[in-house]
Amino acid sequence: MSAPPCRRRLFRCALQLRSAWRWRTLLSLLTTVLLLAGGAASAAAAPRVAVTCLPPGAAATFVLLDPQHGRLQVDGGARADRRYSPASTFKLVNTLIGLETGAVDSVDQVLPYGGQPQPRPEWQHDMPLREAIRVSAVPIYQELARRIGLARMAAMLRRLDYGNGEIGTVVDRFWLQGPLAISAVEQVQFLDRLLRQTLPLRPAHVEALEAITLQAESAGYALHYKTGWSTATRPQIGWVVGWLRRGDQRQPFALNMDIAGEEQLPQRWALARSCLVALGALPAGD
Repeated sequence: MSAPPCRRRLFRCALQLRSAWRWRTLLSLLTTVLLLAGGAASAAAAPRVAVTCLPPGAAATFVLLDPQHGRLQVDGGARADRRYSPASTFKLVNTLIGLETGAVDSVDQVLPYGGQPQPRPEWQHDMPLREAIRVSAVPIYQELARRIGLARMAAMLRRLDYGNGEIGTVVDRFWLQGPLAISAVEQVQFLDRLLRQTLPLRPAHVEALEAITLQAESAGYALHYKTGWSTATRPQIGWVVGWLRRGDQRQPFALNMDIAGEEQLPQRWALARSCLVALGALPAGD
């Protein structure tokens, strides 16, 4: 015996309502995921707030990602978007590309320095990247760049969306003398993508980079950074680029400043540290 027409209509309506509810629920879940993904990518489109942490009149800029509020804290105005040669801060990227392309097996593989006299005695021996990044050994990283090769280097920089992505035709000088250039804001955005593992890089390679860039560690945080010194322009440019890690949270930062010469190099970290302390990212006593 079949159900009366009115009951059949009610049954069909109930099925349609249940189906519609399921689709609304699925749509809501998808929307939530997309919103969360957009929030996680906050550095790329994060609002900016002007802060004051540098000395008055300093020819410098400092940028810090505030992940708790999803914004960039910027001192230095328009300079934060001005591109400069990354100098030795590119060793962060060079390490990652070397590992990703297989140009080097690990950060402990020993690379040759070339046997030529070097401006710094600590550069004059073969060493692994773990040591080379600590002493900022230019010849070791030039050897790594040559092993990567021009084509693979250019392709990887495009994939990583690093600065202007331009490397010219000389594979072992472009981060020192140009044409590669990047701004402080772009440095922070790149590190944010890197540390959230949204770049096409294997997590093990990111972990290896974190291991060799650790500068200080306490019960509450770990500090990672790389300095840089570009002598290709006048004035010369000093860099500090890095991140603070607290548990699963990473907070990238970048500083660049005009410097007159080697005697001013200690000011790079001194200024970066003072900004990290002033903005509450680093304890004052550390």
